[in-house]
Amino acid sequence: MNQMIRKHVRNFCYLLITFATGLFYLCFYMVGITFGVAMSFTIVGIPILYYVLRSTETFLQHERIRTKVYTDISVRTIPARSQEEGSMWERVKGELLDEHNWRAIIGLMLQGIIGMLSLICAALFYLTPIILLLSPVLYSFGVSSISFFGVTNSTLRSSLFFMLLGALFLWIGAYLGNSLVKMIGRYTRRLVKDFARR
Repeated sequence: MNQMIRKHVRNFCYLLITFATGLFYLCFYMVGITFGVAMSFTIVGIPILYYVLRSTETFLQHERIRTKVYTDISVRTIPARSQEEGSMWERVKGELLDEHNWRAIIGLMLQGIIGMLSLICAALFYLTPIILLLSPVLYSFGVSSISFFGVTNSTLRSSLFFMLLGALFLWIGAYLGNSLVKMIGRYTRRLVKDFARR
């Protein structure tokens, strides 16, 4: 039982971290690539663009480790890329023409959308059932703002109904949350596998 609770807490944390990292990747690449391209006519823009495009390996390593820690899904290691020779412009050109690198960037940016979905699902699958389970306690404190399909938490009977509903939702939500975490873990594994094939 204790191990099961730990697993669901881990799944909840994984969904929240997926939201945070997904939002970061989306903002980082949108701002970094836009700024690097906009400033590429100066000396400053080309190195910024190069290091932003080269960051995919670091971020995928982070995703790989996080997926292994939270989901126990094994993800292959990414072989380290060798430092390219030549001028900065030639290195940027190599990164710009690398199809696997762009797939990884798009995949990491899609984590922003996946992260939004993860945040909504974390609230629905884990927080909502706990609030419903606590509805008799909330009723005893006079909190009657909980409403579900037109039924409000205004009587002891309705609060007990909410508590039973919360127990049912907790069981269903834990199953759905576990399935979502596994889907996100498999998505990360496919992203890393595609990038490692380069």
